[in-house]
Formats: sequence, C-alpha cells, structure tokens
Amino acid sequence: MWRDLKGMAEKARSRGIASLFGDGRAAAFSVNADGLLLDYSKTTINADARAALIALSETRGLPERREAMFTGEPINETEGRAVLHTALRNLAGRAIKVDGRDVMPGVLDTLARMKSFAGLVRSGAYRGAGGAFTDVVNIGIGGSHLGPEMAVRALAPYADGPRCHFVSNVDGADISDTLARLDPARTLILVASKTFTTTETMTNAATAHKWLLGAVADPGAHFVALSTAERKAAEWGIDASRVFGFEDWVGGRYSIWGPIGLSLMIAIGPDGFIDFLRGAEAMDLHFRDAPPTENMPVMLSLVGLWHSHACGYATRAVLPYDQRLGRLPAYLQQLEMESNGKGVALGGRSLGYASGPVVWGEPGTNGQHAFYQLIHQGTAVVPCEFLVAARGHEPDLAHQHALLVANCLAQSEALMQGRDLETARELMRNAGYRGAELERQARHRVFPGARPSTTLMYDLLTPFRLGQIIALYEHRVFVEGVILGINSFDQWGVELGKELAKALQPVLDGTVPLDEKDGSTRQLITFVQSKRG
Repeated sequence: MWRDLKGMAEKARSRGIASLFGDGRAAAFSVNADGLLLDYSKTTINADARAALIALSETRGLPERREAMFTGEPINETEGRAVLHTALRNLAGRAIKVDGRDVMPGVLDTLARMKSFAGLVRSGAYRGAGGAFTDVVNIGIGGSHLGPEMAVRALAPYADGPRCHFVSNVDGADISDTLARLDPARTLILVASKTFTTTETMTNAATAHKWLLGAVADPGAHFVALSTAERKAAEWGIDASRVFGFEDWVGGRYSIWGPIGLSLMIAIGPDGFIDFLRGAEAMDLHFRDAPPTENMPVMLSLVGLWHSHACGYATRAVLPYDQRLGRLPAYLQQLEMESNGKGVALGGRSLGYASGPVVWGEPGTNGQHAFYQLIHQGTAVVPCEFLVAARGHEPDLAHQHALLVANCLAQSEALMQGRDLETARELMRNAGYRGAELERQARHRVFPGARPSTTLMYDLLTPFRLGQIIALYEHRVFVEGVILGINSFDQWGVELGKELAKALQPVLDGTVPLDEKDGSTRQLITFVQSKRG
C-alpha cells in the first residue's frame, strides 16, 4: 500500500499543486466541523490519493480501534491500560467502563471538586498567609507543564483570576526567576506529578517549599497536589481536600482536561473551563461519527501521512498566526513526537519505515523573518500547517489583525505558486539589470513553488475553540499511530536517559568513581568538577 501511495505522490509531484485547481477544488478538499475550517486543497492530494489513504486507514482497522479507545478497552497494550482522556470531557456523563466499572462518576466528582476549589481561590475565600492569592505557580514537566502553560497563554483574554506562572526545568534558574518576583504569602503552588516522585518536579517543589518556609507559618496550606499519591502529599502538609488525582488511563500529554488543567480553571474560571471541555467534547463526537472525507481529524492525519510517508518529507511546521498560540508548536512537539516517535510496531517487530515526522514551528509573522527563507527556497520541502482566526480580541486593532491574516494567506499562496525564472527575469529587467547580472539576480529570486500547506481557520480563539483544536490534534496523533501500527500512548524512550541521570548524579558529586564511564563522559564530568572547585 505504501508503495502505491509513493507512486501516486511521485506523479503528483510532477503535476504540482496550482494545476489541480479548478471549479470546486477548495470546497472538495476542505472539512468543516462546528465552526472550524480545515483547507487542505493546497496539497498534491487528489481524489484518487484521498481514496487510497482512506482505504489504508480502514485496512489498518481505524474504525474498530477508534471505538475501542472510546469504550475503554486497553489499547495501550505495552502497559495494559485504557486510553480515556476523552472521558475527562464527557460532560454528558455517558457511561464508560474500565474493567467493568463505570469511571464517569469519579471523573465528574473530581471536576466538581476542582470547580469548587477554583471558585474559593478566585473569590479569596481560600487564601494565603498574606490574604487572597494573587499568583499561582504550576510546577510540572512534560504534559503537566506544556498543556496548561499553552492553554493559559492562549486564553489570556478570558483570564480574570490570579496570575499563573509555570516552572518545569530542573535548572534552578527557572524556579528562581519565577519566584523572585512573587510574594510568598500570596502565592499558591500546584505540584503536578501523578506519583509525587517525578525528579524534576519534586526538586522544584522542594525549592518552593523552602522559599515559603521562610515567609509563612504553614507552607503546606499554600500547596495543592495534582496527583494520585494522597499519602505522599500529606507528608508535605497538603490536606486531602487539596489533592486532585487522575487515573492511569490518562497520559501526561493528554491530561490538560482534568486536574492538570486546574491552573487554567483558576485563571479563566470554572465556566470558561467547562466551555474548553465542551469544545473538546464536540470534536470527540465529530471524530467518532463523521464519515472519513468529512472527518477533520481523519483528514488532517491522512494529509500528514501523505506528506511524511508517501512524499517523504521528514518535518512538519506548525505556524499559528496567533500570538497567543505561541506555545502550541512546543505542545504539539511533545504530543506528536512522544506519541509517534517509535521504532517498534505493536507486535514487537522493528517498524521498517519512518515513524512520525519532526514537528516544529513558531508564530507568524515572527517566523517569516526567521526560517521561512528555508521553507520557500531551501532544498528540503517542509509541509506547513497554518492556523489563523478570522478576527482578534482587540477590536481597536482590527487593522493589525487584517495585516496578520493577509500575511498568513499570502504565505500559503506563495508556497503553492512560487515564481518561475522568466517572471524573475522580467522583474530584474524592470529594475534596470542587463546581461549576465540580470540572469544572476533573477536566479536568486526564483521560488520553486508546489510546496504544500494546510490552513485551519476559526472565528475567534475562545475556550471552546481551543478545546476543539487541541482535541483535533490529539485524534490526529491517534489516527496516524493506528495507520503506522504503533502504540501512541507509551513513552519508553524517555526512560533510559532518566535512569542514567540518576546514576550520574553521585558521580558528579564525587561520591562514586567514574571509572566505568566512557572516555567522553569521564572527560565532561572531570571538566564540571574542576570548574565547581
């Protein structure tokens, strides 16, 4: 099947993209879903390629695998777990059973507790030693950091609660710089670690505890645990009423919808957070019910696989023309690369072909003055995924938003159309160049064109829309994983480095000899020790 798709991609490459446009292509190669528009017409996919991609997804068992996920079957097969982040936004409360037990009463009870606590913090009824909390610091790493940080920044226009800050790096500069500008007596610390043992998170939490200890009588009252480890949280002086747990069928990078999203709920309020969940729930229903050509997550994933596996493009650029989505590319890096960056198929054999692409990006228009040069004229083709709202939150700056949208649309048009040599010659001729210099200057102004892009458009970045967008990308990752035949929900690749780091710490401290380490590691450790004195 991949061989056939690669043959189709090669033929499509020779045709280009602009030549495909005729009456109705834009509408025929777009998907609408509850106010979102995904336009993938500026790609080389035609009707035959789309049909082949859909057939591939069905051959790989996508409909069955999707139903298994939504109904709580243990599709995370290497860990024997269900994959039910969708249950966290199942606001209708439809029964979902894991091992014969309906998980929804527990999910809804935790959500109710979160709403109650967030309301107390926002109103000042639950306060710190110095009065109502003015600041909240979320300490986590990976999904327990990237998700809430991205969402809080994205929904800044709706934030009317305490200011939220985010610490993840074990580098002491991160927490030091964050705490330096805060009042400990009016700061609430959220510790996001399911087991309350994550090294980086608990190291930063200990630093925050020490910071509070010098300023307040009861540091534990300033802490909240986003964790299932109630006993360990109690050792920190955190009352059970401030411990919000979640099940092992919620992976870290899929956890923004539950207790890990508490900072977002405190920032924008419980009602805003519920709208956020409603957006994701709407995308879940759409993904579960819509036929393939009208199914946004399915088509977004098939476009991605067309580019990465049929066309052979190794990277994917996510380019939000929305400053408040500035952390979305980093969020999607983790979501996609930790999920689908695998080399082993479900059955345990080597994959035998590329897994997920490298995901990267920056907001427009900043990226235009940075790396777009490579995207337009470099030798590597980089499929681009643009995101843009029809309007912004600043009505008095509507002219600036119009300029932003114009830039976004111009970039996708330029990537598709390019500029041929004859047009470049005419431009240089009009600029006064002649002879060999005209030819030289013209060649520098040629754009290959036929470079693919998709555009996701929406009216305004609201909590509902953000919920839709994140759920869209979650399901995209799932679909790609099913078709690639891998488990998108484990992450064994992060473990080895953590194990080695734990073993290296006493070596760096000089309490364990470094004889058994390789020459390079010994040299680097010796250098560090010499500079530490």
